[in-house]
Amino acid sequence: MENTLKTKWGIDPTHSEVSFKVKHLMITNVKGVFKNFNASIYTSGDNFITSEIDLRINTESVDTGVADRDAHLKSADFFDVENFADMHFIGSSLEKIDDESYTLYGDLTIKDVTKQVKLDVEFGGVMKDPWGNEKAGYSINGKINRKDFGLTWNAALEAGGVLVSDDVKISCEVQLIKQA
Repeated sequence: MENTLKTKWGIDPTHSEVSFKVKHLMITNVKGVFKNFNASIYTSGDNFITSEIDLRINTESVDTGVADRDAHLKSADFFDVENFADMHFIGSSLEKIDDESYTLYGDLTIKDVTKQVKLDVEFGGVMKDPWGNEKAGYSINGKINRKDFGLTWNAALEAGGVLVSDDVKISCEVQLIKQA
């Protein structure tokens, strides 16, 4: 729903990253990224506190640097990309903590399961690039429990514990570009 009083922002994909970390064998973190994602963000002028955020992440684009692991993540054990092509986040509110810190609340949908999540947001500022494009930068971090979204596959370890942690840390570096 586009409104002429609203400012539209999009993600600059060459200067943005959506990544995650999860403990493996309970001793190390394994990192992955999603290479394909996009968002529609509308603000009242340049005021992001009232922003409308709609983010889609393509699950097929998961990349951990290991082809066999990526194939497993794409299978029905995890993202089930054949039936669920996207993860979807819709922001519901942004609370200002101070000039650089915010808390973002929204609904995250993975595999048709929607849960409210809370994310920590650090505002990097607004700047014009050398070509006159207005950009805004954000670092976004949070944690979800993968089991809340039906990602329940795991294996018990002989010494106790599990192969893959339930907690998944989310980290996003986002550069927005104001749309003409």
